[in-house]
Amino acid sequence: MATIDWLILIGYLVASLVLGLWLARRNRDQADYFVAGRQLKGWLAGASMAATTFSVDTPLYVAGLVGVRGLAGNWEWWSFGVAHVAMAVVFAPLWRRSGVLTDAAFTELRYGGATAAWLRGIKAFLFALPINCIGIGYAFLAMAKVSEALGLAPTPRARLTLLAIVGVLVLVYTAAGGLWAVVVTDMVQLVLALMGATAVAVVAVQAAGGMDAMLESLRALDRPELLSLVPWHLQDGRLQWIEGAGISVATFSAYIALQWWSFRRSDGGGEFIQRLLATRNEREARVASWVFLGVNYLLRSWPWILVALAAVVLLPEQTDWEQSYPLLAVRLLPPVALGLVVVSLVAAFMSTVSTAVNWGASYLTVDLYQRFMRPSASERELLLIGQLASVLLVVLGVITALLSNSIGTVFRLVIAIGTGPGVVLVLRWFWWRINAAAELAAMVGGFLVGLATSVVPLLRVDDYGERLLITTGITALIWILAMLATPPESPEVLEHFVRQVRPAGPGWRHWRQRTGVEPEETLLDLISQLICSCAVLFGALLGLGGFLLKLPVWGWGGLVVAVLGVLALRQRARIQGGLRRLLGLTPQG
Repeated sequence: MATIDWLILIGYLVASLVLGLWLARRNRDQADYFVAGRQLKGWLAGASMAATTFSVDTPLYVAGLVGVRGLAGNWEWWSFGVAHVAMAVVFAPLWRRSGVLTDAAFTELRYGGATAAWLRGIKAFLFALPINCIGIGYAFLAMAKVSEALGLAPTPRARLTLLAIVGVLVLVYTAAGGLWAVVVTDMVQLVLALMGATAVAVVAVQAAGGMDAMLESLRALDRPELLSLVPWHLQDGRLQWIEGAGISVATFSAYIALQWWSFRRSDGGGEFIQRLLATRNEREARVASWVFLGVNYLLRSWPWILVALAAVVLLPEQTDWEQSYPLLAVRLLPPVALGLVVVSLVAAFMSTVSTAVNWGASYLTVDLYQRFMRPSASERELLLIGQLASVLLVVLGVITALLSNSIGTVFRLVIAIGTGPGVVLVLRWFWWRINAAAELAAMVGGFLVGLATSVVPLLRVDDYGERLLITTGITALIWILAMLATPPESPEVLEHFVRQVRPAGPGWRHWRQRTGVEPEETLLDLISQLICSCAVLFGALLGLGGFLLKLPVWGWGGLVVAVLGVLALRQRARIQGGLRRLLGLTPQG
């Protein structure tokens, strides 16, 4: 990197620090620190959610997927789009109505008694420390790879020094500024990250001879998986599975039919829930979710994929495909442009780490320290504990990064140890019989079974799809037995939940009749919205990819599906609006 590139990077780091410290003056209590005083606009919360997932590791992860498995490998993360659509359509308003500070605290709104308290404490511990620290370490591992490829830190000691400097800067503005600092800097970081990704995609495709030449070169490699949006293709009039994709039938089936609802983020996910809880009302929570969907799946997917495809052409001898993204940036970008792309990657790293740190600190402070150790703690004391917790999480995250060397491996480990409890997290919103014992059994059982089938040699299941299926099945058996062996929640707890959240579905009909509460929307309405919204998202995603990669069937087919989904949603909204006017009702939020 040239001197001007270093100056751009240093200037950005200093500006981020100053902005975070300036925003610290907004923090008067833990609600300000952890949920921004519940004053976030939907577009800002959604941008922050997108920035959180737009980490420095994700372009490397996508480059590795495409380089090894081709386009279809992206279903490993695209499949979560169904869960994210459900978050936008179904769960965003429910979470905002709950009014809790964390999703762990929600357990004592939905459940009661000692088991609910144990569930809250165990969930807070698992999410704040092992699971969250793996996520933080995941980001630090990616940053180390990027710094090595960019020549920022060619030696292990230099990489450790650079990570320590950036980590301390993130820690300072996050610990001081709380969620306000995280969200506002996220917005800046998201813009920079999108600009950087677009710049690298443009120069990479140009270096490969332009889009047409690049696609022709890819076809000449005799690797059909590279340009196939699914792991099968038509050959001699017959449907054939593409072996080169390295995706078994079981694994792809798990992506589409299992992973998105069995994962622990099936009803939103911790840091996303934190943003939804921080919005001004239910309408803004839904806006936040849709902004996230648009940025996460439509805007950011294809620049990264184009870089990954260009790398296959330009770096034929490459073995670690995760390194190809930063390598192309170094080789192809001139000074200043390279500096801006480096800033975009550092910004992506900082947005993810700052979110994980503030989110994890909220568990340690609200759900462990205040709930179990110091219920009478003052707001000033809680802010201090939140800051100390932030320091602890960064240190543990760095240690985690030093214990792994593959981003994709860490990603799949996180999914494996979080698979199983997802169905309980969904059912608890729609069925009164789910109790604290069922969720506790699902969470602990899923964690232990997922860890055993991923790490323990004698129990390890190598096929990813089979591993998820086994983990989900065993976990389901565990939580169903636990639910049947324990009594339901008390009427007082269930009635309070119904009044607070106003859940839909036949599973709460008896309790709605007892309390006189009506749901905002029927379960059938929510299901129809979910189906139409999935059509919009995946139609647009695959249609855009089809047009970019000169696959007209996918392009036009995706466009038609997306348009039909939009028309169906508009028709449904028009009918619902007419019914509301006829009945004299006004929308909530």
